Amino acid sequence: MEKLRSTIVELGKEWEMMKEGDMLILFNETAPQELKDIAVIHDGSGVAEPVAAGDYMRLGDTSFEILFVGDVANETLRDLGHATFNFNGESHSDLPGTVCLEKKEIPELQEGQEIVIKNS
Repeated sequence: MEKLRSTIVELGKEWEMMKEGDMLILFNETAPQELKDIAVIHDGSGVAEPVAAGDYMRLGDTSFEILFVGDVANETLRDLGHATFNFNGESHSDLPGTVCLEKKEIPELQEGQEIVIKNS
């Protein structure tokens, strides 16, 4: 079942800096400009079902297993279309809005690409 399907509408001018740190900061189009600069902006309004460890996120043609979902990540995804995705292979984080995924290189992203989160 798909939990989120969204399309990238803008790549912040400094998002590559976040990518180099194995992170992707996702916001919907309501994000303030200072956050848009470091974020991947999408047209989605939120999640259909709560995201959970064991789900998969697809960026372009690359899929990543979700290993951890912070306490408020589903709430911020629902309300703001926002979460910080950390591709570090960890199964925990001290930051409640973080989603940790398996450690793999984040692919090149471009406007018009889809982001999909679904259960296995």
